[in-house]
Amino acid sequence: MFEVATHLALLLVLAAFVAGFIDSIAGGGGLLSVPALLLAGASPVEALATNKLQGTFGSATAMVAYARAGHVRPQDQLGMAAISAAAGAGGALVAHLIPAEVLRIIMPVVLIGVAGFFALKPGLTDEARAERVKPAVFAVTAVPAIAAYDGFFGPGTGSFFMMGFVLLAGYGVLKATAHTKMLNFASNLGSLLVFVFSGATWWGVGLAMAVGQIAGASLGARVAMRVGARLIKPLLVVVSSGMALRLLWQALG
Repeated sequence: MFEVATHLALLLVLAAFVAGFIDSIAGGGGLLSVPALLLAGASPVEALATNKLQGTFGSATAMVAYARAGHVRPQDQLGMAAISAAAGAGGALVAHLIPAEVLRIIMPVVLIGVAGFFALKPGLTDEARAERVKPAVFAVTAVPAIAAYDGFFGPGTGSFFMMGFVLLAGYGVLKATAHTKMLNFASNLGSLLVFVFSGATWWGVGLAMAVGQIAGASLGARVAMRVGARLIKPLLVVVSSGMALRLLWQALG
């Protein structure tokens, strides 16, 4: 039934639950689920492909939860989602052209910048602020850039989408979190479709982990909506810092 021993599959489901909870609030769950898959014996390609499978369920669950609560209207994001899916697929297709070592050096610096922004920037609340770019401009600049990054690398995608919505679209923290999920779902789905044809996906393990992702994302979205920026900001700072430290450790180790 599973590609690994049953006890390892159960541990992976638990890892997916925690990753889904974190991802639904601040992004960065892949930094937990991908290493867990690698430790269970997956090759790097198998880990990435399986992670996209289970992560797609988590982002979809969070998207539905935020939409049902009225924090986002998915129909208003269909154009951006299509761009995100196409860019995510494109990123996955050209993944082999981007030196992973270069990204492992650059991304910790970027993630530390994200953490510093949310930790030190005053006035970041759930209230809206001035819009700096029009939605159409945001859709053809920030969305494809972040989604393509998700397709070929991935860590911190949710954090980058959130930062874009806060800085450029003028959204409050909770609204930015809600709007991030559909775009993250779309980029996950686009890159998943590419990985499916690679034949590297662990379907048994991936679908079992999807159950954990759904449960974790559902719980995380409810907690985020109840607490808002008071939870999202510190968790995003912690997750971004943790991702940066882990990537630095990988790059220098």
